[in-house]
Amino acid sequence: MLAVARNSWALLLGMFLLMLGNGLQGTLLGVRGAVEGFGTGAMAFVMSAYFLGFLGGSYVAPMMIRRVGHVRVFAALASFISAVLILYAALPDPVAWVLMRIVIGFCFSGVYVVAESWLNDAATNETRGQAMSLYLIIQMLGVSGAQGLLNLADPRGYDLFIIASVLVSVAVAPILLSVSPAPVFQTTKPMTLRRLFEVSPLGFIGAFLLGAVFAALFGMASVFGAREGLSVGEISVFVATIYLGGMICQYPIGWFSDRMDRRLLIMGLNLFGAAVMLGGLLLPTGFGLLLVLAFVIGGISTPLYSLYIAYTNDFLEIDDMTAASGGLIFVNGIGAIAGPLLLGWMMERFGNMSFFAYLGALLAVMAAYAAWRMTRRAAPAIEETGHYAPVAPTASPVAVEVVQELAIERALEEEGNSDDANSRKSEEMP
Repeated sequence: MLAVARNSWALLLGMFLLMLGNGLQGTLLGVRGAVEGFGTGAMAFVMSAYFLGFLGGSYVAPMMIRRVGHVRVFAALASFISAVLILYAALPDPVAWVLMRIVIGFCFSGVYVVAESWLNDAATNETRGQAMSLYLIIQMLGVSGAQGLLNLADPRGYDLFIIASVLVSVAVAPILLSVSPAPVFQTTKPMTLRRLFEVSPLGFIGAFLLGAVFAALFGMASVFGAREGLSVGEISVFVATIYLGGMICQYPIGWFSDRMDRRLLIMGLNLFGAAVMLGGLLLPTGFGLLLVLAFVIGGISTPLYSLYIAYTNDFLEIDDMTAASGGLIFVNGIGAIAGPLLLGWMMERFGNMSFFAYLGALLAVMAAYAAWRMTRRAAPAIEETGHYAPVAPTASPVAVEVVQELAIERALEEEGNSDDANSRKSEEMP
């Protein structure tokens, strides 16, 4: 991994700065919205708009890249991001913010597609797995570290928006100065939603509901903190704890995933998360309790994304895995668009702590559905299942496809090793 960092440090540095800028703007808007007096419902539309733009960008960006190339698309979209980050403070209006969030979600999606394409092209077959693991770590550290930047200035002013804009602008330099000639860009056409549901109802429904969970965590967590009366410092720690939980729990859960019935793990994680979220509502509210809830929901929800992809792959031929991941990304994105709208209504109707009631309810539904699916068909043998491949919920289709290809390569390699071992045993028999 050190060799990967040494060879791709400039590209990874640029991605780290991009994640700092994106992580800062998401949390900052929730705080600034409360300062401006925007209602919870209005902020729900603002936060939902980002995921609408991000989903659209995932499908439009490849066409733009094929038409004008990686460099132009990357530079143009980064410029739009930098401009919008400044305009947030200049146009403190919910309608304007909704439109700008659509734009910035679209642009960040396109930027991730380009940068992840370059990262994949810069890696060799031997280092691609390490490169994607390092990229996942960079993503989570960038978004987590961004929360600390929230304490550098007063969110009622322009300074924090300027800092986010500068981070994105500076991020462009190391990426554009370090990349090799742009790779040939190809993406796989997603599997039809009907076919995807037939293959794995649990993966389909789980990805949709999990999208609604992600949107609440990554969009509405700061809105909740501001409405709950937390200080700026407390909000930054609360949101950072969500991301840190996801980063810390990703690999342990992945280890268990490759060694047991994945449906049982999915059910258990969701059941535990639901119990903690709903149980937390019965305890006296305090900042310590909020941090525990934040760590648990982050530690459960982020690995679940990779877990649903891995589980769906267990019922697919190798040639169909990449196409299925594209369908799961789309389903997850639809859930992410709807999630903040439902949560905003709940918080206005039932109070701020319905934030955790919403999360607990979704986890409980996923647990119940996983339990029901366990009665509908037998689990595949553990030795016949594929590998769990960690991927961030914020990754573009490029990163997800690369991770899928890595899992396929590992499966083929193990299959080849198994065939060789069986062949040697046959030769040794008298």
